[in-house]
Amino acid sequence: MQYLNRFPQMLQIYLMRRVREIERQSLAAWRKMRTKQDAIAYQEALRKKFRKIFGPWPPKTPLNPRITGTFEREHYRVEKVLFESRPNFPVTALLYIPKGRKFPVPGVLAPCGHTAEGKAGPAYQAFCQGLATKGYVVLMYDPIGQGERLQYPDGKGGSVVGVGCSEHNFMAKQQLLVGEFFSSWRVWDGIRALDYLLSREEVDPRHVGVTGNSGGGTLTTLLVANDQRFTMAAPGCYVTTWRRNAENELPADAEQQPPLALALGLDIADFFGLHAPKPLILLSQELDYFDQRGTVEAFERLKRLYTLLGAPQNVQMFTGPGHHGYAQPLREAMYRFFNKACGKTREGGKEPPLNIEPPEVLNVTESGQVAELKPRTVFSFTKAKAEALAARRKPLSADQLVRAVKRTLNLPARKGTPEFRILRNLGKREGYPRPYATCYVVETEADIQAIVYKLEDEARYSRPAPGKSATLYLPHMSADEDLQSEPLAAELAAEAEAFFAVDLRGVGESQPNTCGPGDYFSLYGADYFYTSYQIMLGEPYVGRRTHDVLAVLDWLESFGYSRVHLAARGFGSLPAVFAALLDERIKQVTLKNAPLAFTEWAETEYMQWPVSSCLPRVLEKFDLPDCYRFLQGKKLRLIEPWDAEMRPLPAERAKAVARRWDIPARVVGR
Repeated sequence: MQYLNRFPQMLQIYLMRRVREIERQSLAAWRKMRTKQDAIAYQEALRKKFRKIFGPWPPKTPLNPRITGTFEREHYRVEKVLFESRPNFPVTALLYIPKGRKFPVPGVLAPCGHTAEGKAGPAYQAFCQGLATKGYVVLMYDPIGQGERLQYPDGKGGSVVGVGCSEHNFMAKQQLLVGEFFSSWRVWDGIRALDYLLSREEVDPRHVGVTGNSGGGTLTTLLVANDQRFTMAAPGCYVTTWRRNAENELPADAEQQPPLALALGLDIADFFGLHAPKPLILLSQELDYFDQRGTVEAFERLKRLYTLLGAPQNVQMFTGPGHHGYAQPLREAMYRFFNKACGKTREGGKEPPLNIEPPEVLNVTESGQVAELKPRTVFSFTKAKAEALAARRKPLSADQLVRAVKRTLNLPARKGTPEFRILRNLGKREGYPRPYATCYVVETEADIQAIVYKLEDEARYSRPAPGKSATLYLPHMSADEDLQSEPLAAELAAEAEAFFAVDLRGVGESQPNTCGPGDYFSLYGADYFYTSYQIMLGEPYVGRRTHDVLAVLDWLESFGYSRVHLAARGFGSLPAVFAALLDERIKQVTLKNAPLAFTEWAETEYMQWPVSSCLPRVLEKFDLPDCYRFLQGKKLRLIEPWDAEMRPLPAERAKAVARRWDIPARVVGR
């Protein structure tokens, strides 16, 4: 059955407005830079912003490098390298060393793009071979979740959750809970890879470049923002603007959405701010899905910065004619640029003949997966940190808990009673607990509306009748759907003096139809897309949905409803918990299919709740059981709670889990 979905573009309209506003402010700041001192002050400000996004870094522990094998080709030798970016967290890499050269020679770090085979990808082999033949030492390493570094190996050479981007986005959502961010993990791997490259006596530290394409272009961008040892950079098929990505409904990988970046007024060009005025070339493709308009806009910004710093010749842009990929024209542009930056005037830009190796020839480990070494996984770090945070957290008073929740949700200000519209009556609704529903569009913030249904015994076309007590129901995915099929909704509607159900942003009536066809919760589906931007805005999706609930309560109170029974199911349970904690008008709370603890999500390897439900840094401050204990005084009931894999917990198991988290047994069940 098709359920009501009359506002599917709402979140897209909201996002475009927000990102455009931030871009306008950012451009205004760039235009104010008129002198070299202005540019230097801008760079100092960037350092502080990058520390907020990426820091603090872990300690640098021993790399414990070892060579597991070598092979020779006519113009270079390849060493198979294994090192640890963190203790027992191995990185597989290939070191290309030129033959017939007087060492030391320039070095290049080569982060991979999003290919399943990682460092064995043909385009990535190609530029490593090309650079080595031209006299560079090149280190290319497998990203987390690609090549030989699968985090969820299925034992058959694949991944349980999907290779590459699937693994990235899967592990990243759990990291949010404990205050870790996948972009920082990817950058740290690159920093430690650079440490290894510079440890080699063959490498001249005065000339150290970094280049990669797509995901490797992303890492090139993020690395030069965080490590000043690079002397030249060539990011490929990534640099554009976040406005263009947002407008074009282009989702990106987890590391491509740095937390707080938009909140701090940054755009992609800003990540090169600390690299300036060192040599930089932006590589792009005319037919790429990364919008060329944004690439040109980023280049124009950087040209202005480089000019103020006295080196306009050091920033260039090259656009190839093809589709997304590190094609030969881009590689040759990079060779020419690096050669000039290193003073290698005798080396030409033409790519030499290539010898693309089968992936098995490039394996650093015997099996082709680091899993054979019994290493730690990203999940193991997440789980350990969740356990440590749980042991460290101290009991909170009611006031302390409220303050912690407000800070974590980062709620916007509310401005009195919200405006609302009354939609045309739909007539009788089949299966509803009462035959009619009047629909109200409540404006919770600019461009955002909560769609409220008030059940009626006869058709109504006007504002709600006044009252004192009401039940407000938050559905799992759609109020229209739950009103037709959910027993809890029917039960509560039968008992209520006045019954309202509401679709918060992004579900039901405003579930987006953007980001292409397919599952709303798929790898790059709308749930992921809009949540990613909320993380960059520093405005958690759960927090914004909680704001919607509070605004609807303001609206209800304008009709006299000051005593509210708040009920919710599934995804609606989290904003319900926080709204109930923060608002005295809520006198009773009923939650069905709610999670029992965020810590359980962080401790479960295959946690299935969507990223929109994951609250960044929550476990640094509190957990859901803290809220549940507080809500005992509001007649809290937890009915048929769901576990971390979104499966119903049998009654006895639910009681046992509740005991572990010190949730009063009397609130679990009917």
